[in-house]
Amino acid sequence: MVSVTQRIQAIKKIDAAKQPRGGYVPPKTLNKKCFEDGIKLSLNENTHPSLIGIVVDYLTRFCQGDQNAFAFPMYGALVVKELEYASELQSEIHGLDEESIFNACRLCRYESVARAGKHTYVPVQTINPDDATIKNIKTMVTRSLHFFEEYGPVSQERIIFEGGYTDIITNGDADYLTPHALWEMKVSKNGPTTEHILQLLIYYLMGCRSKLKNHFVGLSELGVFNPRLNIMYTLDIDSINFKTIEAVSRHVIGYSN
Repeated sequence: MVSVTQRIQAIKKIDAAKQPRGGYVPPKTLNKKCFEDGIKLSLNENTHPSLIGIVVDYLTRFCQGDQNAFAFPMYGALVVKELEYASELQSEIHGLDEESIFNACRLCRYESVARAGKHTYVPVQTINPDDATIKNIKTMVTRSLHFFEEYGPVSQERIIFEGGYTDIITNGDADYLTPHALWEMKVSKNGPTTEHILQLLIYYLMGCRSKLKNHFVGLSELGVFNPRLNIMYTLDIDSINFKTIEAVSRHVIGYSN
């Protein structure tokens, strides 16, 4: 079983699928919009950036009313037989207060088990986000909520592409779908990479062939929102070269036509 992100890493070694110089869709072609809220994030976080990204994503979903926002971490806890402790953590997540964010950081550490297997488990009790990290997470979630208030509404979250997977890519889920765009949330310290944009394009192309294809027909943009930078990056779907779509469809995803 290979996910979208695993496939993107693998194509670096496959000539037919390898990204051309600059990427299938160069980052410089993206439209960019900066937002300003007067807040500067601390540069001194004591929690791994990948975990912070998961926490920001899931807390955003939770604050939007998604009662199953922490489903993947809870499954990971079940795998390592710590469901009781995980349930305690989840029961103490109520919003964006310090205790809720602290508990979300610990709970989301089970995510790696759900995604990659039991061998990735690290005791969640070792996760102790400090005040600076908690404040950063609160700011990023707040920015994300404001973003979707303006560019939403969110029609679907954690989009699964049933009917769109192939023998090459068997799983992978996108972050957010709004009436006009497919969005990924990234909290990296830099702008989108060629891999990030390719990930979005793959999701879009799989969506067009999935059981959700009617939701993708009317989309006009692919987008990345980075709440750490407070910047939105968008790509007009109509601007994507047909040869790029054909190459990604055939050589990266594995569609025969």
